[in-house]
Amino acid sequence: MGAGQMSHPGEIVGKLTEKGYRLTPQRLLIISAIENSDGHVSAEEIYAQVVAKYPNVNISTVYRTLELLKELGLVTETDFGEGRVRYHPAQKGHHHHLVCTECGAVIDLDESSLSSLKRMLLREYKFNANLKHLAIFGRCDKCS
Repeated sequence: MGAGQMSHPGEIVGKLTEKGYRLTPQRLLIISAIENSDGHVSAEEIYAQVVAKYPNVNISTVYRTLELLKELGLVTETDFGEGRVRYHPAQKGHHHHLVCTECGAVIDLDESSLSSLKRMLLREYKFNANLKHLAIFGRCDKCS
């Protein structure tokens, strides 16, 4: 994590309040599950944390909240190819992942490693690629 990319506690909460969204206890739990996860957390993992405190909460509440946070640009969504997407606070910075299709290992790839690809796509194809969050699939060193 580079300088200035530290997650400020409650950054997502602050943005929601600013925009006039209600902060239900369930929403707060969903947000804290995302902000406190080390890496990327799935909707199912978030739901498990919320349902432990609020047994009658519905998973659709989790999905709706994630959709809202995504629309507001507060979380990013990455598909690791395991049939579910995972979420990550947007303020933790953009990064990319190399995902091993054999053992499932996830290796973080710095954003700068893709800047030449972005420039080449713009130059050769006049295509402005959005490379904010990307998972690239292949085989890791151990499995190759």
